[in-house]
Formats: sequence, C-alpha cells, structure tokens
Amino acid sequence: MENVLYIKNMVCNRCIKAVREELVKLQVEVVSIKLGEVVLKSQPDEKVLHQLSLALIENGFELLTGRKKQMILQVKSEIIKLVHHQTQSLEKINLSSHLSEITGNEYSSLSKIFSSSEGITIEKYYILQKIEKVKELLIYDELSISEIAFKLEYSSNQHLSAQFKKETGITPTEFKKMNNKSRKSLNEI
Repeated sequence: MENVLYIKNMVCNRCIKAVREELVKLQVEVVSIKLGEVVLKSQPDEKVLHQLSLALIENGFELLTGRKKQMILQVKSEIIKLVHHQTQSLEKINLSSHLSEITGNEYSSLSKIFSSSEGITIEKYYILQKIEKVKELLIYDELSISEIAFKLEYSSNQHLSAQFKKETGITPTEFKKMNNKSRKSLNEI
C-alpha cells in the first residue's frame, strides 16, 4: 500500500534532494518524489512521522495534514511547475481545467478554498509567479522582452509590460536598469 505525504515549500530540485536525504536518514522507503508530494512504499508510524516533521521544519519545509491544505499545496506546486520548471514556452492551457484535472476537484471549490486560505485568487497567484519568472529572466539578460513574453504566453510585449508594472510599480526595462534587483522566493508568494 502506498502513502502520499504533502510537503509545503518544496519549490525546486534542491528541495526534492533535501527531502529525499531526510527520508533516507529515517530509512523511509520512497516510491517517488515531486514538488510538494512524496509517495512512500508504506505508511510510516507516528514516531517516524514526527521525526520527519521536525527534520522538514529544520530545512524550511512543513508536513501538511488536512485535505484543504493538501489541495492548496497541489495548486501551488502545479503552478510553480508550469511557470518555473518548463524548458520551453508555457503551453497554452486552460488553467482552471488543468488544475481541476490535476487535483480531481471542481475549480469553483478549489478557488474558494485557495482564496479563503491564501487571501488571493488562484489567477493572482499564477500572475505573481509569472512576474517572478519575468524578473528571473530579466536578471539573466539572455532573452529580449518579446522573447520572454512569448515564452510565458503573454499575448504581447505590451501585455507583459502592463502586468509587470501593475504588480511591481515599474516597467521591465526599468527593472533591468536597477542595481538592486529584488526577487521573492517562490514560497513567499
């Protein structure tokens, strides 16, 4: 029998590695690990779960319990994966349908739970993640603004610039010129 654990703040491959190392230390058999989710071969006992929870907290993670928290984590993890871990342009997807399919829940239900818990809508969270990705790509200075707009599925450079300015108060060009380019970590959004 497999057991799924949901872990908050797993936002990158280094996070997956850190969680895997903690599970190995506790001699917990892992079937698979992905952002925010660990599938175990069997249900660990309460003592091991407690030790794992403490180890995760030391590493900046949190073992989530409760269906609502798990649904929120699934939504966040999927959005982070879509925005930050794609090697090519974002696919043209219907976000609400995609999230419903991934979580197995109606989007209206997901939306209500997410908004009441996080204080922002799923769409706003998605936009904020895209803005952080734009900042990252601007800092790397390898792509033009039009290439970034294409990569992140903005309808135009103007759309990207307008959304960026609305969320940050400055244009992408102004951001590029700044000496101190501030970004948020993905789990702070």
